[in-house]
Amino acid sequence: QVQLVESGGGLVQPGGSLRLSCAASGKDISRSGMGWYRQVPGEQRKLVASITSGGITNYADSARGRFTISRDNAKNTVYLQMNSLKPQDTAVYYCNMYRGDYWGQGTQVTVSS
Repeated sequence: QVQLVESGGGLVQPGGSLRLSCAASGKDISRSGMGWYRQVPGEQRKLVASITSGGITNYADSARGRFTISRDNAKNTVYLQMNSLKPQDTAVYYCNMYRGDYWGQGTQVTVSS
């Protein structure tokens, strides 16, 4: 059984940083592209950042320059480093394994003073 477990979310002040982790079990992530998405109530889930199996990254315009996606295949984990956070970054963040289309349960990020 494949599981993706996100962690690292929480409440942070504007301008602060968070590092999200997505730990996979049951499947090796090394051969799969991975993505981070976010969703706010009433809206569709949107791509934040993705990384191919070869390490090529892609970012939404809203994330470029502030967020960094990375992967550690040895730990079967993908990360999202988020800096200079803004209130509009508030959302539930989800991890996706493209190969097989597996999703985690999400982690809440709230940016507020």
